[in-house]
Amino acid sequence: MTPDISAPPRSVSPTTTAPAAPVASSTWLLIGAVLLLPFLAYFGTARAIVAIWQRSDTYAHGFVILPICLWLIWQRRDDLRPLPLKPWWPALPLLAACGLAWLLAELGDVAVVSQYAFAATLALGAVAILGLPLGRAMAFPLFFILFGVPFGEVFTDPLINVTANFTVDALRATGIPVFREGNSFTIPSGSWSVVEACSGVRYLISSVTLGCVFAYLTYRTARRRALFVLAAIIVPIVANGMRAYLIVMIGHLSGMTMAVGVDHLVYGWVFFGIVMFLLFWIGSFWRQDQPVAESAAPPAPRTYAAPPKQFALAALAIALAIGIWPLYLNYLERGQHQAAAAIDLALAPAAGWTAAPALEDWRPTFPAAGAELHQAYAGTAGAVGVDLLYYRNPPEGTKLISSMNRLASSERGSWTERGATVRVENVGGRALELRETTVGRTGAKLLVWQWYWIDGATTVSGFKGKLMQVQQKLLHRRDDGAAIMLSARYDEQPDEARATLRAWMNANLPALESTLERNRRH
Repeated sequence: MTPDISAPPRSVSPTTTAPAAPVASSTWLLIGAVLLLPFLAYFGTARAIVAIWQRSDTYAHGFVILPICLWLIWQRRDDLRPLPLKPWWPALPLLAACGLAWLLAELGDVAVVSQYAFAATLALGAVAILGLPLGRAMAFPLFFILFGVPFGEVFTDPLINVTANFTVDALRATGIPVFREGNSFTIPSGSWSVVEACSGVRYLISSVTLGCVFAYLTYRTARRRALFVLAAIIVPIVANGMRAYLIVMIGHLSGMTMAVGVDHLVYGWVFFGIVMFLLFWIGSFWRQDQPVAESAAPPAPRTYAAPPKQFALAALAIALAIGIWPLYLNYLERGQHQAAAAIDLALAPAAGWTAAPALEDWRPTFPAAGAELHQAYAGTAGAVGVDLLYYRNPPEGTKLISSMNRLASSERGSWTERGATVRVENVGGRALELRETTVGRTGAKLLVWQWYWIDGATTVSGFKGKLMQVQQKLLHRRDDGAAIMLSARYDEQPDEARATLRAWMNANLPALESTLERNRRH
């Protein structure tokens, strides 16, 4: 029997080619609820992010990040409409991992990690409920959500050093003699300091954010996009060094009458605006436009949509993967605020040491602690300043370990940090690791030895200290911790101050640690 070849071939799987049935409005409402769920579950984190946007000009761009993400998705709506709509179950363990990271960050009071975990949950939640094909098509807009996290302060000190090095080298290459001390330097016409506002971190954050959007919209190949983003990182760093050099030169050539006040900042932003315009203008020469459609055909229909029951089950699973962590955090924190005796930091000096007037008007730039001791002691070896900050159940925004906690801040006084290193001292037959920092101002220098005391153990590492704090809370212990700073004067040779600090520690460290331990146990 001969087959009838004129008959159309039978479709093996008609459901894979036929348009999917319209998605029910209840399903869209469920999808919307899932997308909004992270804001509800991690409301405190979202509120903290918005608070930083409001108070810091450096991160004010955060207000437009989500609108830009939505606009980028809307621009691709015709490409997204035909893609299958179905939950992607492998996203659930990733959501749970983000939730765990958020929990640990909250316990350790590492705001930036909890904020990134929250932002990642927003993106992963969308992929989990909408499906992997849609997630791939929206990869960059979802990734761009991470730019809303206020991050970048960690680069301030390295950028200050880069800017100071560039400025001093450029001045010397110009033939101007420079005397440099840390990030401060003096030229014949006056003195200058490279402080936080001069680091260029604002320029760098703005450039990278705009550069990523520009690269995504302008280029089609990963190579061109990566090269432009790299340029958006390098150019503002170099431009900030050039900006600082030009400002110093304007002040120098004008006899310190220009570029030393508000115009200092105005010149900086004008210069940065010109540099960014040139960067994007040059980058546009290699743009890769989207191919123009040959015909204005109507958008293709969706090829597949999962049944409503599958979305309901996925929404429940996503809610569990996201919501279990805030509930567990609440359980852990209920045992943290236990009644405890008042903190008493009274410290009786050892024989040969007596209370003395303060060495200088220097104070560490730390948030107010539950109890503080600021006292100087004098002995035959010299004078030592003791700054002891004891934290217990600190209020929100107050942290023992934070990148914002500094030994000196140019925004709060004339003292500046002039270099730090980690060293090990032998005290009472045991090795004690500490951070040695020089802080100074015109006519005065202090050598500061600093370390953290957390739950009876010591460390100089902020990372290790955060892990110790997390362990405290997971084991339902009190979150007692302290920052210890010892300081001594010196003129030219820091070894003089080291000898004084070493003598004080050998005589008084046991009593100091006994005081801390007594408070921890009561």
